[in-house]
Amino acid sequence: MKKQSFLAFLLAAGVATAAVAQQAPEKIKVKTKRKAKTEAPSAAERAADAVDKATAAPASADLPRTYAETITQADLRQHLTVLASDAYEGRETGEKGQKMAAEYIANRFKELGLQGPVQGSDNPYLQHFTMVRSTWADGATLKVGGQTFKWLTDFYAAGSTGFAQETAIQPVFAGYGIEQDGYSDYAALGDVKGKDLLILIGEPQNDKGTALLGKDGQGSKWGQDYRAKLQLASQKGARSVFFVDFNPNSNFEKMAARMTPYISRPSIAFKDAAPGTARATAFFVSPAVGYKMLGSNAAAVTKYTTGINKAGKPTATPFKPAKALVKAAKKTEDFTTENVLGYLEGTDKKDEIMVLSAHYDHIGIINGEVHNGADDDGSGTVTVLEMAEAFVKAKAEGHGPRRSVLFLTVTGEEKGLLGSEYYTDHPIFPLANTVVDLNTDMVGRTDKDHEGKGEYVYVIGSDKLSSQLHQILLDQNQKYTQIDLDFRYNDPEDPNRFYYRSDHYNFAKHRIPVAFFFNGVHDDYHGAGDEVEKIEFPQMEKRARLVFYTAWELANRDQRIVVDSNKK
Repeated sequence: MKKQSFLAFLLAAGVATAAVAQQAPEKIKVKTKRKAKTEAPSAAERAADAVDKATAAPASADLPRTYAETITQADLRQHLTVLASDAYEGRETGEKGQKMAAEYIANRFKELGLQGPVQGSDNPYLQHFTMVRSTWADGATLKVGGQTFKWLTDFYAAGSTGFAQETAIQPVFAGYGIEQDGYSDYAALGDVKGKDLLILIGEPQNDKGTALLGKDGQGSKWGQDYRAKLQLASQKGARSVFFVDFNPNSNFEKMAARMTPYISRPSIAFKDAAPGTARATAFFVSPAVGYKMLGSNAAAVTKYTTGINKAGKPTATPFKPAKALVKAAKKTEDFTTENVLGYLEGTDKKDEIMVLSAHYDHIGIINGEVHNGADDDGSGTVTVLEMAEAFVKAKAEGHGPRRSVLFLTVTGEEKGLLGSEYYTDHPIFPLANTVVDLNTDMVGRTDKDHEGKGEYVYVIGSDKLSSQLHQILLDQNQKYTQIDLDFRYNDPEDPNRFYYRSDHYNFAKHRIPVAFFFNGVHDDYHGAGDEVEKIEFPQMEKRARLVFYTAWELANRDQRIVVDSNKK
């Protein structure tokens, strides 16, 4: 799952297309070996598997249950033990391990008898597309008021463009860089197209010390995720944004040192990106640089932010930013990556398509250590493989789905939902005929909020575009799995922004109903400890079956679900 939040970005992070922390180490292939990843299914899992297969109800009794019970702990473990092994090198987008994973998934789809629907490809199961990989060149500099500041000590950057030559800039101070109903830092600025903005990290607070713009005392997206500010600035045509954090508890130099391994890794972007669609380059500068660029000092900045907090709205800026010279060039190279597709044709409603998706990429090798991503998102990938097997078995026994099913495993999610964006921009099947996307991203672990409690899964987005989808999910869970469906992250304005952070969102943007199944984050999220031996296969099996039960009903009901909401 794609990383988010400014703090998380700084500490471990994956960001969107302009991400620092999702970039791969250049030419590093050293692997730190830990526990071997060749563990076979346990005796208990093999026994449970045998019982499931031997006692499956007759097809005439309960077809969904019959085929859901072919999704077993043992089979999930078998596939995951391969895909999340050190041999796959963390499945970094465009790298050897990702190619190996694509081949494994494509071969499995072929073994099952699914069709490869990609025409014109050297492999009909693979949808290739070209990306650009970029790394920061040596020699980046920032000069303000005759003083030269150091790269990775006083400033660093995230983005795919930068400044190839030393360039003079005149920063425009944009306060907190926020614009929403009742609050706008841009209202007094006019047109900022082509300009370079200076924006404060964080957000205004009320007199109780809580976020002024958040809900129920929580921080808003503006304080939680710098990318919301960067996206807004990009939409307004800004060329670059210089972010500065004046929080006295921050230690920029220490943070820059911790970020260095991530900043040195490549970022990726689409080769054929339309002009004007790239985000502005984001620079992060130390407080000392920030004061220099503002032409001010700590007392004046504190007075300014206190005034905003008291007024509850932007106030007139007292600052006169200083001119600067910046150089931060990037080296680029093209490469290809691929989505993997398997297609099962339906019966009387075969022109309508249901998508079952997951991303199979992860973040590769960092500092010589393999990040295997067993939960993120090996768990979702093998869930798709198991659902494919269940639907194929149903069809072989004369109970195939009425609607066609596209099993879609995508790459580049960790770089900004790129694979699903490519598919929805270049669909193999018309989006108008696409009924729903059920997306599975991290279903193998338990988060801290549910430790010691019963079985659960977060479901996000199911009520956003189709009330019928939401009700079908509730009904199928009540009938078959009876696990706690936690909808706490369903609000698109939730500061965690999970609704925007996995591949379902690219379908939702096109008004295709979605549901995103997720177990929440844990201590190993985007860490080297996300390993197969920590996966809770009994819980994962039940979550996978819930997705299948929901998919079965969606594939076989008389009418396609309606789109009855304006949300996306």
